[in-house]
Amino acid sequence: MLARPDRTRDICRGVSRHLIQRGYAVVTEMTFSNGRRADLFAVGAKGDILVVEVKSGWEDFRVDRKWPDYRDYCDRFFFAVDLDFPQQVLPADAGLIVADGFGGEILRDAPGHPLASARRRALMIAFAQLSSRRLLALTDPEALSVLTDE
Repeated sequence: MLARPDRTRDICRGVSRHLIQRGYAVVTEMTFSNGRRADLFAVGAKGDILVVEVKSGWEDFRVDRKWPDYRDYCDRFFFAVDLDFPQQVLPADAGLIVADGFGGEILRDAPGHPLASARRRALMIAFAQLSSRRLLALTDPEALSVLTDE
């Protein structure tokens, strides 16, 4: 059995692969204006926004009460778990993705709740800036230290 960080990493990887195959751009660990940080944040080709909360096991879900706060930052909210997770404990009003380190599958689609246009715009800008910084960190790590020193 995988340790919790390894299980979380594998689920994130599988969900990301699945969403990319469905036409989404995905980032991990995106922080919102309320201070919460989504495990996965995805933007579709038509501008729809998904937030995916990864749960590595029952205990991870049981102690986490922050996930309802993510609904205000997406059009659709999903939980992502592995095959060993007790799926029946997850709320029925959230989507469900099952994943491993190689891929994933949406078992239950999430109900839609469209974002207000001002929130969508702010999230798109934050997504673009985060993506750009991460790409820059790969190609020119020193540039980020210059940006943060200003």
